[in-house]
Amino acid sequence: MVWKKDKDKGRDPFDWFEEWGFEDIFEEFDERFRRMQHYMNRIMKDAMEGKVPSPKEGGPIIYGWSMRIGPDGKPHFQEFGNVPTKTGIHGEMREPLVDVIESDDKISVTAEVPGVKKEDIDLEITENTLRIKVDTESRKYFKEVELPSEVDADSAKATYQNGVLDVELKKLRPTKKGKKIKIS
Repeated sequence: MVWKKDKDKGRDPFDWFEEWGFEDIFEEFDERFRRMQHYMNRIMKDAMEGKVPSPKEGGPIIYGWSMRIGPDGKPHFQEFGNVPTKTGIHGEMREPLVDVIESDDKISVTAEVPGVKKEDIDLEITENTLRIKVDTESRKYFKEVELPSEVDADSAKATYQNGVLDVELKKLRPTKKGKKIKIS
């Protein structure tokens, strides 16, 4: 691109751009991003095929889940990576992803525990804690969920479908509605 020369100095006002080596900077960024994307794609492909060296052998740390919808229309989860599962107080357990939703009169807990049967899930409730535990040969999950308020343990209803556990609990004391205050 040709720029109008600075009349006082007789030079292009954007000469500094070239002097500092910025003319190729965006091309260099693009090339670095292409190489990084190619490298990450290769690592993920190798990880899913079990071809990545362990971190002790100098390999990267990789851990994840892939989900595919099978011909039966159901999701199928597959773990991949080269690191052992989370180790904690309860041994080699994974911590499921959990969402807690609170309304005025109930609390809903949703947890992702794929790859198990509903008979393998052990739920224990106290007034303010929900404990989720799965201990099978192939899968181990553990999570203690702190509930935002006290619940009626006898009201608990749980369902499990396609790797998703839903637990609904009624509050012992519904959330009190506030009172509007008029400002004078």
